[in-house]
Amino acid sequence: MSSDSPAPAVLVVDDDLALGKVLVGLLSQAKLVARHASSAEEALGLIGSSPCDLVITDLKMPRMDGLSLVRELKARVPDVPVILLTAHGSIPVAVEAMRAGASDFLTKPFDRDEILYTVDKALKLGERALTAPPDPGTRAGSWLGSSQPMTEVADLVRRAARASANVLIRGESGTGKEVVARSIHAESSRKEGPFVAVNCAALPEQLLESELFGYEKGAFTGAVARRPGRVEIARGGTLFLDEIGDVPIPAQAKLLRLLQEREYQPLGSTRTERADVRFLAATHRDLEAMIHTGQFREDLYYRLNVIPITLPPLRDRPGDVAELARRFLDTVARESGRAGVTLDEAAVARLARYNWPGNVRELMCVVERLIVFTDGSRIEDRDVERELDRIRRPVAARTGGGSDGEPAAAHPEPRPENASLAERRLEAERDAVLEALSRAGQNRTQAARLLGVSRRTLYKRLEALGIASHIS
Repeated sequence: MSSDSPAPAVLVVDDDLALGKVLVGLLSQAKLVARHASSAEEALGLIGSSPCDLVITDLKMPRMDGLSLVRELKARVPDVPVILLTAHGSIPVAVEAMRAGASDFLTKPFDRDEILYTVDKALKLGERALTAPPDPGTRAGSWLGSSQPMTEVADLVRRAARASANVLIRGESGTGKEVVARSIHAESSRKEGPFVAVNCAALPEQLLESELFGYEKGAFTGAVARRPGRVEIARGGTLFLDEIGDVPIPAQAKLLRLLQEREYQPLGSTRTERADVRFLAATHRDLEAMIHTGQFREDLYYRLNVIPITLPPLRDRPGDVAELARRFLDTVARESGRAGVTLDEAAVARLARYNWPGNVRELMCVVERLIVFTDGSRIEDRDVERELDRIRRPVAARTGGGSDGEPAAAHPEPRPENASLAERRLEAERDAVLEALSRAGQNRTQAARLLGVSRRTLYKRLEALGIASHIS
């Protein structure tokens, strides 16, 4: 974390006041902003009024328990990760927590290092969620487009769902690889089981084995209780290995054995467990080139690449842009209380001409911004150009040109005669933040998402702009 970034805010929810105080103290020592709520009801009241980047909640609480709180938080603030803390650790509870939306769970008594590692991992997951579009459904064909390339992808998804072989999903960042993975799971015979995703890029090599396979009590210093791994949690369902190309070579050997033998041993155990899961993997990397340079194992590549699915970038299928833009517009407009907003034909044509280096994810972000920053019920060409220009300016500053081949200064904004550039920027930022809050009904989490920033950044800017005290 950079020195000018606000510290992450963690909310601890536990009716045990002593334990809550211990956890708050531990997190505060780790330079986090930690608060304690003694009930789920109190926690829900705090969520909407102050920053929250992570929730740690006990399972057993009076009235509303931890699992019910997880479900309620996923409905209200879906991009806030939740860790479930329980003294009643069992595989059924762990699986139910993951299905309810928990990002992780820990058992009591807890180990300090394990708590801090799990918190750090969950915070990174929360930041990643901010860059991902809301999930409009599980069927890839219904969201990613209906062009000929995507029709072929949808057919592959259906065929892959009927099979049990490993699937390797490839494509640039933002093309929808996880949506495809979830679609395969949702249409498969394992759809009643859990879908468990593992972000391999965020998993240190030394922790891969314990994360995937779990460990027994006493397996190593700090292992104070048995902990099931992701393979065990995904039993009967699907294990999605995201960013598989980022796994270091030594860890690839462990993955190969898992995929090849369908067996594993938890750390500290002599028993061999059967991996009753369907394996899906995804990457944006050129695995063939990595094989040639010795960065990726060829045998692992062939074990993963039984059913290959490649997602084309959005720039190669401009015919999908209009369909996707209108679908996203309908979804975001309803969520923002602006149902009925439309895109005129010139606006759609302008969107289709853009190169979309960030693919479907970038299109979703632009549509969200159009809803926030456009008045009236009709979005026109000039509105689209304004939002695309906001993207081009920082790109042009780095590259010396427009991101879609247009001159960087093709659409300069008028500058007030008596205002400095710094003053203009602050005023524009203030207007943008207030407009986003208004469109989001003063929901700061939703406003942060509409603005394309983290919740911590939004709270920091509210303070810097002097408007925090005016927001309820």
